[in-house]
Amino acid sequence: MSGRTVPEKYRSLRSFAFGDSPALADELLELVLNGTKTATCSTEDEPNISKPGERWMVLDGKGDPKCVIESIEVTFQRYNEVDAKFAFDEGEGDRSLAYWREAHRQYFRRLGKFNEDMMLMCERFRLVEVFAEGRVIS
Repeated sequence: MSGRTVPEKYRSLRSFAFGDSPALADELLELVLNGTKTATCSTEDEPNISKPGERWMVLDGKGDPKCVIESIEVTFQRYNEVDAKFAFDEGEGDRSLAYWREAHRQYFRRLGKFNEDMMLMCERFRLVEVFAEGRVIS
């Protein structure tokens, strides 16, 4: 999708892709688009710290813009303090805390950042608009 198919009001937004690979970016984006994923987390030293009300353009695994989300809550919690409700809202796997812990342990190890009491930015968001085939779906 080219920049001209992204509505003007979103062209200045910061953008990102979920995960650490094109396949994971596409998998997690699909969970956002179908309403399953309404939360995400990152390390506290991540340069893309969000604040409530901030909007972001989400990219697919190819780097194309696919939707806009809006941060509604940002908290800082240690990895070993994340609860089952947040894990469920992340929407991954069977949505259990056990799945969340194992998947995120592996993810943060791939980044070389994992430890049990690491601080995370835990963010809840809402889907604002979806871009599809040159049109916007609200």
